[in-house]
Amino acid sequence: MGKITAAALGLLMLVAVLGSAGASGMLSAFGGSGSTQPSRAALTDIPSDYLALYMDAATTCPGLDWTVLAAIGKTESDHGRSTLAGVHSGANYADARGPMQFLLATFQSIVAKHPPPKGGATPPSPYNKQDAIYAAAAFLCDSGARGGKDIPGALKTYNPDDSYVSQVLTQAQTYTSDTGFGTDTTPTAAALQAINYAQGQLGLPYERGGNGPGTGDAGFDCSGLTRAAYAAAGITLPRTAQEQYDAGPLIPAGLQLKPGDLVFYGNAAGGIHHVGLYTGGGQMIDSPRPGKVIRIEPYRYQGDDYAGATRPVNR
Repeated sequence: MGKITAAALGLLMLVAVLGSAGASGMLSAFGGSGSTQPSRAALTDIPSDYLALYMDAATTCPGLDWTVLAAIGKTESDHGRSTLAGVHSGANYADARGPMQFLLATFQSIVAKHPPPKGGATPPSPYNKQDAIYAAAAFLCDSGARGGKDIPGALKTYNPDDSYVSQVLTQAQTYTSDTGFGTDTTPTAAALQAINYAQGQLGLPYERGGNGPGTGDAGFDCSGLTRAAYAAAGITLPRTAQEQYDAGPLIPAGLQLKPGDLVFYGNAAGGIHHVGLYTGGGQMIDSPRPGKVIRIEPYRYQGDDYAGATRPVNR
C-alpha cells in the first residue's frame, strides 16, 4: 500500500474513531483552539485510536498541542507497540509502566486530582492507553503547559533529561502540518542526525573557536557546534556563522521551520554573529556565549536580532 493511500486510510479510521467518541471529541480535535492538523508522517505512524486520544486529551489543557502528547507516546512506547518491559505489564528498570511510562505513585496522584473520562480502566490504570494519555496531559498542564506557558519546562518535569526534551520537541514537529491535513513535513534524515549529534553535546561549555572534544577542545562555539552536527550527517558547512548563513539556502520569511534548520542572529548584510540548530516547538540547541553551556532554549525571544534561517542540504 502506498504512503498516500495509507494516509487516506488512516484519516478514514480516525474519523470513525472520533465519531464513536462523540461530536464534541471530533470538533475539539479538528477545530479546537490552538490545535494543529496531523502531517502525513503522523497519519502513517500513529495508530488511529491513539491519534484520537492524543488529540482529544490535549483539549483538556489549553495551550497544549496534541503533537506533544503524541511525541511522548512515540518516545516512550512507540504508541503502545513496544514489547519492552513495563509497557504492557510489570515495570522497566526505572519502575515506569504503561504506554506513557509513569511511575505508579505519580500516576495515582495525577488521576486522583484529575480523573480521566469514562471508557478507561476501573480503577484507572497506567497500562490503559486512555487513562495514561489523559494523565500525561494533566501532568504536563500542571507542570507549565497550560496556556502554552512553558512546554519545554513541562517536558523537563516529565523527564529531566535535556536530550529527552529535544527529542520530544523534534518528534512533535514531524507530526505537525501547517498547510493541510496529511501534508508531509517530516525533516530529512540528515537533519535528524544533526540534531542527534547536537543533543549529545548538551552541557559542554562554550569555547570561542571551539570545535569539540574530538579535536581536543573542551567545547564549541555556536558555529563550531552546527558545523560538527552537520558533519556527523555527512554535510559540510563553512566554519563561521556568517559563512553558514551565506551558504544557505535561505528559507523564505513566513515559511514554517523544520527541525534541523539553522537559525541566525545579527545583520543579514554581513553582520551575522550567532547560529543555533532548530529542534521544533520553537526551541533550538545552541552554544550561546562565554560562561554558558550548550543548551536548549527558545529561538525567538524579546529583543532578539533574528535574521532568518537556512536549510542545509547535500551539495
